[in-house]
Formats: sequence, C-alpha cells, structure tokens
Amino acid sequence: MAGSVALVLGGCCLTALPVAARPDGGHAGDRAAVQAIVDGFTARGVPGAMVFAHDRQGRWTVNSGTGELGSDRPIRPWHRVRVASNTKMFVAAVMLQLVGEGKVVLDAPVERYLPGLVRGNGYDGARITVRQLLQHTSGMADYINDVLSDPDANNHPWRPEELVKIGLSHPPLFAPGTGWAYSNTGYIVLGMLVETVTGNDVGAEITGRLIRPLGLWQTTYPQAGDKRIRGPHAHGYYAFPGQPVVDVTELEPSLPGAAAALISTGPDLTRFARALLAGTVLRPDLLAQMRTTVPAEGPDYGLGIREFPLPCGGMAWGHAGNMPGFDSFTAATDDGRSAFAVANGRLTDGSTANLRSAVESALC
Repeated sequence: MAGSVALVLGGCCLTALPVAARPDGGHAGDRAAVQAIVDGFTARGVPGAMVFAHDRQGRWTVNSGTGELGSDRPIRPWHRVRVASNTKMFVAAVMLQLVGEGKVVLDAPVERYLPGLVRGNGYDGARITVRQLLQHTSGMADYINDVLSDPDANNHPWRPEELVKIGLSHPPLFAPGTGWAYSNTGYIVLGMLVETVTGNDVGAEITGRLIRPLGLWQTTYPQAGDKRIRGPHAHGYYAFPGQPVVDVTELEPSLPGAAAALISTGPDLTRFARALLAGTVLRPDLLAQMRTTVPAEGPDYGLGIREFPLPCGGMAWGHAGNMPGFDSFTAATDDGRSAFAVANGRLTDGSTANLRSAVESALC
C-alpha cells in the first residue's frame, strides 16, 4: 500500500443502535435481523460485512457484499482480517498471566520495568502503573495523529521506542489515575514490558501463551516488515481525504504493534473471548481484576476489555478494532454466547459501520 496510512486503532467510541424489536417488546436476535443490519452497511457503501455467531443453537454466519472488490466473493468466517485493537485483549491476558507468575506487579510503576522510558515533558514513569496502562487511565497521549500526517509511515518498520517517543512528545492528558483516555501508546509500552520481563518478542508470548494453547490456528501476530495477510483473507479498503477508495490490505505491522497488530478470524476471536470468560486463560482472581471496570468513553473499560449492556438484558464483554480497511467487534457472554462482526471499509460518508449493533443483535 503506497502513501500514508490513516490509522484509527482505538475502537474507543461506540454508539449502540437499536436492534430489531418484536411487537411484544422483545428483541429479534435471529439471523434475519442480523442480515438486515449488515445489508444496511453495504447499502451505505461498505464493500463487505460479515457476522459470525456462536449461540445455544450452534454456529452461524451472515454476510453481505464482497471480500474483494471486483468479485462476488463474500467475507467468510475463515477469511483472515486485521482485527486492530482486539489485540489489546490478548496483550492484557498475557500481562495478567505474568502477574500470576509473579513476574509483574499490577500496581507497580512502569519505571520499575522500563527505567527512563516514560520520562520528561510532564511524564513520570514512577507515577504510572501497569494497571493504569491496561485500563487507559495513565494520561499518556496517543501517537496516532502524528502518524496520520506522515506520508511515509507505512513504508518502513518502526521500533516501539519510536512510537512511544511520538506519544510522549505531547503533554499528559491528565495526572495518572484521574481520568480516562484511550491510549495506543500505553499498549506499545505494555508490549515492551512483556518483552523486558520475558526476554521474548511480545508476538511470541501471545503465540505461546494464547494462540497455540487455545488452538487459534487462523490467528497470527505478524513480524515487522511482513505487510501481507497470509492465507485466505478479505481485502480492506479505505478512501483517504479527497481520494478514491484504494486497497489498503497491506500494512506495516510494527506501526500498530502491541496496540493493534493481530490478524485473526471470527471463529478464533470468539473462541478466545469464550475461553477468557470461562476462566481457561486466567485464574479467577486475575479474571476478576480484568473485569473490574472504570467509567470510559463508550462502554466501561476493564483491563484490555470492555463491558457493555445488551439490549435484551445481561452484559457482554469484548473489544472493538478500527483501522483503515478493517473494522471489527468481538463480544461474548458468561453463558457462552459469542459473536464477531467485521466490515472491510467505511460507509460512504467516511464513518465507521456500527458493528456493535450487529453483535448485540446476534447475541440477543
């Protein structure tokens, strides 16, 4: 992909749309209701969209549009996509496993593990804790807007230290622990912390601790320089301001790094989310820490995961992922329901398809 890459990695701002309602006041969580939602996305300019769900009746899929412009090939459940900030659930799970092993203390300052990294311009790594990085309460500014203005951003690998430096070139948004603001910079720091305490690449830790044990065979953490999506995949599309829609499938993965580099599928992400909530990934006390939330922009935020109420009652847990070419949303419930939605482009007006509405309808 040539030119600049307008990265939006956060999935921070989510507005729930009502799911289709039955005359009796209930919610139609059937496939027809979900189909209508994804058809609405493609009718408004998204090239293709897909929902993969796992409920009490089994697994099912709805799709609309195409996974590659110029073809009638829809996005299938096994098609790999860039899942952006869904990566944060994996990074948080690895970090909490390290907490359980005594290698990391959740409320210890980042300065203990990465001395001198977070310092200057109003920042003090001795005052920012691992927990605050995980829940976006560190006050650390993001690096994304600077990347947006760099026309060469996608054309070379990045070291995480470079991305952190960009973020810290902006003053803190607030004193640590006194507010909430989505920070991809904070998750780049967490990736560096994982590497420091384990001696391994953060992608290797995610692979060895989560991807392989859970059998997530369609999930990869790409290495720097590997811009392709390997295996069956959907293409991603994006229109830069004043430009026509272009294929942005290829991406330098070190640019999103530990904040958003993961490539995966609906079956794999829903399996991960169910395993996480079932206690397969973390011991009970650590899962409880992960699910302890703070008020946030959008649904309340825990440690790398969000909690949001379902319109049919009950709560679901998950994360969104947004970047040029691919928007996604993953969620699961404590009783084993799960759903994943993806769109491979934006609406005609440039806005993001409301994938949360599709996931809510599937879960209900």
